[in-house]
Amino acid sequence: QVQLVESGGGSVQAGGSLRLSCAASGYTYSTYLMTWFRQAPGKEREGVAGVHTVLGFTYYGGAVKGRFTISRDNANNTLYLQMNNLKPEDTAMYYCAAATRASSGSWSSPATYDYWGQGTQVTVSS
Repeated sequence: QVQLVESGGGSVQAGGSLRLSCAASGYTYSTYLMTWFRQAPGKEREGVAGVHTVLGFTYYGGAVKGRFTISRDNANNTLYLQMNNLKPEDTAMYYCAAATRASSGSWSSPATYDYWGQGTQVTVSS
């Protein structure tokens, strides 16, 4: 089992920044892919940014590329999402997800992931 706990969400004005954290515990050795998703009311869950925790590959959704940066601290088993130049469209619940097994799905497919955090709310006002 892997446990994921997100933190760092909050309310900011457009143009501001936040850094989200995802603390992982449990059998974290088995995770190879960790990704931030977000979901706004009435919308599908969307892959925001992911990282292959072993090889270091990173992935970004087109809506955030150039504004958000995913990083990890392997010593602390923590995943981060630095969110700059926030826009109202970024308002969503942000979830951390971890995958332990390879699948035919893409990094941005929720079905790829075995474990999920409870989410942290990000609200960007105009």
